[in-house]
Amino acid sequence: MIPRGRPVINEADIAERAGVPLATWRRRDAPAFREHVPSLFPGSRFLIYDLEQALACLQGSPVPALPAQEDPDDQLNDKEAADILGIDPGTVRGYARRGYLSPGETLYGARVWRRREIEHRRDHPPGQGKGGGRRAGEPQGPRKAHPYAGDPRLQTAGDALATSPDTPITHIATNLAQEHGGSPRTWERLLNQARQTRCQAPE
Repeated sequence: MIPRGRPVINEADIAERAGVPLATWRRRDAPAFREHVPSLFPGSRFLIYDLEQALACLQGSPVPALPAQEDPDDQLNDKEAADILGIDPGTVRGYARRGYLSPGETLYGARVWRRREIEHRRDHPPGQGKGGGRRAGEPQGPRKAHPYAGDPRLQTAGDALATSPDTPITHIATNLAQEHGGSPRTWERLLNQARQTRCQAPE
């Protein structure tokens, strides 16, 4: 997470400020630096740091702490957004591609979204309440055919049914929850809707 209003920096720019090639900096200086300055996106391949913390470390000064309080303008990556929404990061990216989330912003290659947008999507999931199923920036449209209309997880559920037609839905739902995130109960509803939709499709 990038706290509200905090400038950031990546390792290429850190090496440039240190006046050494990136490969040299990573081999010689990065291990000690990373011990003192945590990446803002732990576990991500995008190594992005708070600028103030990075500069303090480069200058040999104490590394200041980041703000502990959450803010609506904090910037979250796909994994952090997924944790709030109860889905997997791939589904977050799918929402953005299909317009159910904004495209977000890109910082040093990492796609990020404001906390306020993610929490709004969590509190207004597709099909629940006025505007819940709208794509970002679109006016309210016609009523959905069913609560999960337009939900990209519905396709995943349909594919799973087609692959394992004789497997109990509860087992499929548990596997999907483990693979994609979310609760098994949610995936059961998606699977039942996918089965109903498939049965209603014209020959």
